[in-house]
Amino acid sequence: MLKRTAQDAKLAYCWAHARRKLHDVTQSSTAPIAQEGLAQIQALYRIEKDLRGLPADQRLAARQERSKLIIDAFALWLARHRAHVSMKSPTSEALKYIAKYWDGLILFLDDGRIEMDSNAVERAIRPIALNRKNALFAGHDSDAQNWVVMASLIETCKLNGIEPHGYLSGVLKAIAGGHKQTDINELPTWNHAKPV
Repeated sequence: MLKRTAQDAKLAYCWAHARRKLHDVTQSSTAPIAQEGLAQIQALYRIEKDLRGLPADQRLAARQERSKLIIDAFALWLARHRAHVSMKSPTSEALKYIAKYWDGLILFLDDGRIEMDSNAVERAIRPIALNRKNALFAGHDSDAQNWVVMASLIETCKLNGIEPHGYLSGVLKAIAGGHKQTDINELPTWNHAKPV
């Protein structure tokens, strides 16, 4: 098993969130600067659409060739407008957000495995979040906690391609049959991968 240290991890931030900040500004007022930013982000997404499904090394090469030019121009654009926009304006807040997370936003340029946004992950965990929210209406705190645990196990099974009922039945039978607590590491979902 590969052991990672904290120094290995870098946070890749989501361009969809950065885009949303600019989009919100355009919805409440005329905002030519925000519109310019949206156009640049849209150009990045068009490139990503072309690269979808390609191997990581090809995505990396294409990003270095095509996306890096847009990112370099965007960085200059961002610095220029941050210096001239009123600090209390909604546009300034959107630009400040992008600048704050800039290093994580541009990580996709240096690694073809990194997605430009976290939309796929957010779609995948939405059922878990909905179940957690539904647990608020379980009637009692302990019932809600049990519901959340079960919902998390079921959704984890689904994410790992495991049929939830079979997995939970197997784990409960193993526990009832005297499975040793010291062998708990044999029970996680990823050790029981079966096609759904």
